[in-house]
This record gives sequence, structure tokens and C-alpha cells, in this order.
Amino acid sequence: MSETASISSSIAARYAQALFDLGLEEGKIDTLEADIDALAAALDASDDLRGMINDPIYSRAEQTAAITALAERMGLSDVSRNGLGLMASNRRLFVLPQVLQALREMIADHKGEVTADVTSASVLSPDQSAALTETLKARFGKEIKLNTTVDESLIGGLIVKVGSKMVDTSVRAKLAALQNAMKEVG
Repeated sequence: MSETASISSSIAARYAQALFDLGLEEGKIDTLEADIDALAAALDASDDLRGMINDPIYSRAEQTAAITALAERMGLSDVSRNGLGLMASNRRLFVLPQVLQALREMIADHKGEVTADVTSASVLSPDQSAALTETLKARFGKEIKLNTTVDESLIGGLIVKVGSKMVDTSVRAKLAALQNAMKEVG
């Protein structure tokens, strides 16, 4: 890990811990989790928001005004609004994606949940999601929260990552393995 990435991780961890502690103290962990989901969706959807948090051309005051107005408009909790305002006034909004990820992990750990990152070739139906959740729950012995994405290049199947474990049952992976086996033979 580069020194810059290490410093960013350290900054993000401190902000995430502070927000988590405040949310826990005020009994608003579920509200904080909803805020995280809303902010993550906003970051994914808006190039302007990503640009604003990463571009040093915006002044401290401009970033603070923009992020607090956004937080108000989104109806975020006081903990989240104040945390975002503090991050902006300290010129630390660039670590917001890492803060959101760290908070997700802290909340999941607090709830005894494990997040499974699932990539599928097409959108999973509610029945498929429920079946996968039950299978993973039986395997890991904890509540499972699915974080799903779609990658049509998989052709079919799934890639499931839980912690450091990964299972790739995609057609793309099977075709690649077959191609490698054929190269060894020929």
C-alpha cells in the first residue's frame, strides 16, 4: 500500500470511528446505516458530487456549503450532517468513500452481520437473493447482507466474496479455465 493510501485509510478510519461512536451513543445505528446507503448511492450516481469531494479547486467554504446543503436535502441525520460538515471544514471529503466503507464494516460487525459482495451476470430475483442469503448464512453462521452488482461479461453464474473468501462460478471463469487446459494439452 502506498504511503498516500495509508494516510487516507488512517484519516477515513478515524472519521468512521467517530461517526460510529456518536451513532451508537445516540442509539441511531440504523439511521446512520440508512444515511450511508443514501450517500453511497448519491456518490455512485453523481459525477458532480464525486468531483466536488475530490477537486482541490473548491474552497473549504464551498465544499462545506455544498455538502451541508446536500445533507439537508437528502434528510440525513444530525450525526451524518455534522460529520460531513466537519470533514468539509477540515478538507477531508476526499476520503468519504473510504469512510462509508469503514462505517459499513463497523455497523455490520456491531450487528453480527457479514457482507457478501455478489456479482452476477443479470439482476438476481428476490427468490434467488433469499436462497443465496440462506446458503451463505448456513455456511458462515452469521446474518448475511448482500451487496449485489451486475456484470454482463460474466455470461452466467456468480462471483461471491465474503471477507477473504471468494467463489467464482461464472461461465467466463469456466471458459477461461477450459482455455488454459486446452493450451496445456496442445
